[in-house]
Amino acid sequence: MSTSIPVRLRVNGVEHELEAAPRLLLVHALRDHLGLTGTHVGCDTSNCGACTVHLDGRPVKSCTVLAVQADGAQITTIEGMAGADGELHPLQEAFWNDHGLQCGYCTPGMIMAAAGLLAENPNPTEDEVRHALEGNL
Repeated sequence: MSTSIPVRLRVNGVEHELEAAPRLLLVHALRDHLGLTGTHVGCDTSNCGACTVHLDGRPVKSCTVLAVQADGAQITTIEGMAGADGELHPLQEAFWNDHGLQCGYCTPGMIMAAAGLLAENPNPTEDEVRHALEGNL
């Protein structure tokens, strides 16, 4: 017998209600229940950062958060970074223009971590950037 818990999430400005198993990770809720596959599952151990999203404005590794813990939260995924008109966020544009990616798998997590840093510190030093991104491979 599986128990589901109602969870309400505001993801990229849109309200969602879903029934979640108590152990459902936020990354799987976003990908499997809401179809937001830009948030990647890299390691499931919080080492790589490919699953980084913003939870109430702060970057978190969504493989370390249960969906039920995010009940009532505001979540921004990589899909929510672009403008309503589809215009890329400046960080997305910079990664694209300056080839700041290799295969691209880690790119959404890198962009989300970088956006979190810049929201708190719009003019970071190189050391501050390195420190902010050290949790992303």
